[in-house]
Amino acid sequence: MLASRAFSLVGRRSISTSLCLRAHGHAGVVKAEDFTLPGYVDRRDVPLPEVAFVRELSAQQKALKEKEKASWSALSVDEKVELYRMKFNETYAEMNKATNEWKTILGGVLFFLGLTGVILIWQKHFMYGAIPHTFSEEWLSAQTKRMLDMRVNPVEGISAQWDFDKNEWKK
Repeated sequence: MLASRAFSLVGRRSISTSLCLRAHGHAGVVKAEDFTLPGYVDRRDVPLPEVAFVRELSAQQKALKEKEKASWSALSVDEKVELYRMKFNETYAEMNKATNEWKTILGGVLFFLGLTGVILIWQKHFMYGAIPHTFSEEWLSAQTKRMLDMRVNPVEGISAQWDFDKNEWKK
């Protein structure tokens, strides 16, 4: 008990020391993304995202934003498109455009179905033995005849369905 307590204290000490060293810039700290802020997402059900697609503007983009404050008739079509692309990654039509992903999914499903079939055929061929002789038609008819001769379950069973006088099944 004392040894486990000592090892746990040593382990906590080494973890806390390494964390402190990383926190003070000794191990090349990488700045983590702040996930508390809203993120940009292209979605068909919410066509207006909470934030712009481009967060940090270049000098050319800042100049275009200043030009945007004036009359829009002075802007060219390319400038309007660039302003749109700063705010949105895709247009609504681009979001609704069909993809060929269904082909990949269908191919994967068919591949695994084929693989399963091959495994089943392999198992039937190499793992399972021949069908027992008790499944043959001759064996089943002989077994049924023996049960009738022994008059097995004469009230509601197989012997109740057989007419012993006419030697045939009752109708």
